[in-house]
Formats: sequence, C-alpha cells, structure tokens
Amino acid sequence: MIGIEDVHKATEAVYRVAQPTPLLHSASLSERFGGQIYLKAECLQHTGSFKPRGAAAKIASLTVAELKRGVITASAGNHAQGVAVAARAFGTLATVVMPEQATLAKIQATRGYGAQVILHGAGFSEAVAKAQELSKLGDAVFIPAYDDEKVIAGQGSVGLEIAADLAGAELVLVPVGGGGLISGVALALKALIPEVKVIGVQASAAPGVANSLRRGRVTKATPRPTLADGVAVPGPGLKTLPLIRRYVDEIVTVEEEDIGQAVVLLLERTRLVAEGAGALGVAALLSGKVEIQGRRTVVAVSGGNIDVNVLASVVQHGLLHEGRYLTMVIDLDDKPGALAALLSLIASKGANVLNVDHNRQGIHLPLRGVEVRLLLETRDAAHIDELTAAMVAAGYKLTHSSATARSFRPGGWLA
Repeated sequence: MIGIEDVHKATEAVYRVAQPTPLLHSASLSERFGGQIYLKAECLQHTGSFKPRGAAAKIASLTVAELKRGVITASAGNHAQGVAVAARAFGTLATVVMPEQATLAKIQATRGYGAQVILHGAGFSEAVAKAQELSKLGDAVFIPAYDDEKVIAGQGSVGLEIAADLAGAELVLVPVGGGGLISGVALALKALIPEVKVIGVQASAAPGVANSLRRGRVTKATPRPTLADGVAVPGPGLKTLPLIRRYVDEIVTVEEEDIGQAVVLLLERTRLVAEGAGALGVAALLSGKVEIQGRRTVVAVSGGNIDVNVLASVVQHGLLHEGRYLTMVIDLDDKPGALAALLSLIASKGANVLNVDHNRQGIHLPLRGVEVRLLLETRDAAHIDELTAAMVAAGYKLTHSSATARSFRPGGWLA
C-alpha cells in the first residue's frame, strides 16, 4: 500500500503537466451553509480537471522502451484528456478508447491534445475492455483511470496543496467515482493533518464505492444515467478500496436534483463552471447529507468539462426548480382585451413575460376559446405562489403550471 512519500515523489512529474490550483474562499457558500467554505478549483486546470496529475505520475514511471511503445487508456472524457496531455509532455503517443456516447466536446479536446481517439462500446466497461485488448495486441502500455498506485499518488498532490494552503482544514469533501482521487487526497491529508475528516461523495446513480464498503468487497454494477458522468463507473478497484477503507471517514450519495442545483449554485455564486461530477461536494451540502457545523471546509471541485448544451439544460432546470422561471398554460375567452388583461395582471405582480404562445386550435378548446402558454421570469417560489393565487382569484383557469413539478428526473439532463 502506498504512503505519503509516494505522493511527494510523484509531484515532480505532476508539475511537468499540471499546475497547482487555487483554494478559493467562498463568502456566499460560507454564509449559506454556516461555516468557512473553500473551493479547491481543479476545474481551473488547463484540461479542466485533476486527471493530468495521475496520468503524469504514471507515464513518468515508464521506461524508455515502454514510452517508445506508446500508451493506451479508456475514458469517458477527463482521464482521456489527462493521458493525452501527459503523453505529449513525456514524448510518447497516446491512444484513447472512449464510449460511443462520450460528449463531442471531450472527444474533440482529447484529439486536440494529440491523442488518437477510438469510439467503442456503450459505456466505460466496454471501452476499458477494448483498450486492454488493443494494448495486448499492439504492445502499448495501458494507463488505468484510477486503480493504479502511481495514478493514486499523482492525484494525492491535490491533498498536499490543500494541506499547504489551509493547514487548519477540518473537513474535506471529495467527489468519488472509482476512488483514485479520494484515495490519494485522503492519504495525503491524514498524514499531514491527522485530525481532518474526509468525506467522499458519490452520485446515487453510480454508488459503487458505497456499495463495496457496505459489502466488504469490491462490488461493481452498471451505473444509471447521471449528470455526473465523470464518476459513472461500475465500482472501485482492488487498490483504491483498501485505501478508502483506511483513510476515508464516510461516503455519502446524492441525487440528480442536488447535483444539478450544485452546478447552478457554483456558476451563479462563485463563477466556477463545474461539471456534474465536479459539483458533488456542493451537492452533498445542498442535500443535507453533510453538515459543516461551522468547520473550515474544503470542497474539491474536481472538473469543469460540461457540455454546453447540457449546461444550458441544467441552468434552465435549476432556475425552474428555484422558482426563477415559471411556465403555465391558461384557457381564455377569445375576445378583444382578454390577453391584455391577463398580461396586465401578471405585470402588476412583478413577473416578467419572456414568451407568449397564443393557440386557437385544439379539440379540448371550446368555441371562441384560446390557449395561452406563458414563460415568466419570477423571483422565487413564494412569488410564484403569490402570482398563481392572484390569477385564480381573478377567475383564470390554469391547466398547467411548472410550479407543480419543480424537480429533476434521474438522467433527465441527458434527454
């Protein structure tokens, strides 16, 4: 089992590829959650995630002969970019097998760093199997995404930086997929700040580590669709699970609703763009699964490589959930002034009309009836309740309102 000396040893290779990232104090999150919150902004790495750290440590350990053979790996995105940029830095060729459903942005970024990309399989497990097959056939060195001691040691450099920047850290929240990041971070932190508490956060759609700890052995299962696609792996590895068991205090799981809200909260309050996996720590705070109780808390924002279209969907859903947007359908009499009167009432209550769709066709509509679909900008849920009550009191018939269903569907971000 690796130790703190291995993490220190890995830093020379790590900083040939990655850069130390800032630990940002967030006044708004501190006030909201009742402590002192610091964000370890790995999303600001030039590849958008922590992954180059572990990839650099692993590739730097290869012999000259192995480097000449090239490297190969499998990844849904962030590890792919990490291996690609590390391979370029150490002068070797990289091949990356990515699932066929990998986002276009991550595919293009990986190619942009000089790697050959092969699309194969519906998910991570199939991509890994293909990469291992190609490694045996072509002699390229396989670079694991997380279950490797060199990779874990490289990721542990995040923990070294946290300890250096905030020696008084009391609680650290770390996203968890296969466990490479939290294994290295927890190992380093427990060596340098023994009293610190380290909590891992998983998406409930991919709870492999939580399940494995509960059952006492590595347990793997196909993850469900999740916004946190960067941690959507079947389970931990044989090397990461013992380290997690030894150094991590607790693992919690969070739902899609909280992950989406966390992405929006980070964007709006801290100006950090986080992918779903990167926002898991904040999601744990939003869910109430972790209460910081005034402690100095570090939240690792592990990545920011979110597809622009997914981000737009997340923001829209998030604003709907917070009561900042409202969609409603109203049946009106089709007569002069009816729409103007409705819009006047809405304006009097301080809501802003963003879009109006006026429909006279539909078998459910009475003769001389019209259906009006509105998209409104509102302040919050209480404002929506006030507006809705005023409309009902004025005699309007609301046939649909998004205020009655402001929650996220699992996997709905990907629809």
